[in-house]
Amino acid sequence: MSVATADVITAPEFRAAGTDLSERRRSGLSCGSVIDLTASPDTIGIAWNADGAARIGALTAIAAIASDARLAQAYPGITAAAQGLATPQIRHMATLGGNLAQRSRCWYFRNPQIGCLKKGGSDCPARSGNHLYHVAFDLGPCVAPHPSTMAMALLAYDAKIVTDRRSGLSIAEVLGDGSNGTADNLLAPGERIERIELPAPLASERALYKRAISRTHAEWPLVEICVRAVIEGGVFREVHITAGGIAPVPLRLAASAAALQGKPADAATIAQAAELATSGAKPLTMTGYKLDLLRGLVRDLVERIAA
Repeated sequence: MSVATADVITAPEFRAAGTDLSERRRSGLSCGSVIDLTASPDTIGIAWNADGAARIGALTAIAAIASDARLAQAYPGITAAAQGLATPQIRHMATLGGNLAQRSRCWYFRNPQIGCLKKGGSDCPARSGNHLYHVAFDLGPCVAPHPSTMAMALLAYDAKIVTDRRSGLSIAEVLGDGSNGTADNLLAPGERIERIELPAPLASERALYKRAISRTHAEWPLVEICVRAVIEGGVFREVHITAGGIAPVPLRLAASAAALQGKPADAATIAQAAELATSGAKPLTMTGYKLDLLRGLVRDLVERIAA
């Protein structure tokens, strides 16, 4: 692991609340120019369409999302995710757009004295180093999990992202598929997120969010999931399950959702779905424990939704 000028981020960066950027600048990791973002009616607050669909400005504080009663009624998985992340102080400052576009929390990336792929280096030091909190689904050259809780929750709702240059972008189109280890997102240089657009809620849908963490408060999740479902006549009619903390990008647990779709909401069906949550997993030497957490979280939340 060599020290090089490329290990420090010198490109211009946007600043909204600056909860992540300020930390990186204090550590010496980021030293480029800063472009301050100012709120406008299109970039802050929660608006509603006639069909009940919500639009959330990228500069809306996480705390505002967490405490919005109408949003909690329509999109409970999103508000629960907002309530679960960081601390009250951070939630009051941090913005939705900033959460989506934040940089990797990997300790190798955060050390300005260590080179890595995301800073222009040639390899991922976490792969052969200490990767206790890293991926259990090894999808690309970088093994740091994506840090955005809100991206994981928005993925469950098929949210679309609007930037100052493009519209109708899916979470995957903004964050990628995990195969590009050199970037935390696929936004072009200077492109900024302006708002997030949600589809209208489904009739009678339910949703829950939960994270497994290593301490009680103010901790990044080891594994987190959002389950969204419609149950009619004791049968799963619509199921979306997404997970974070396990891969370079938020993941859909497609095998688990497929095992529930159209099936009775009973213990046997739920147990099978929980076992399938780890389909496609490729844990690292130190991250196999995340698979047990993932299965447990899926089983717990689906049981609660079906109760």
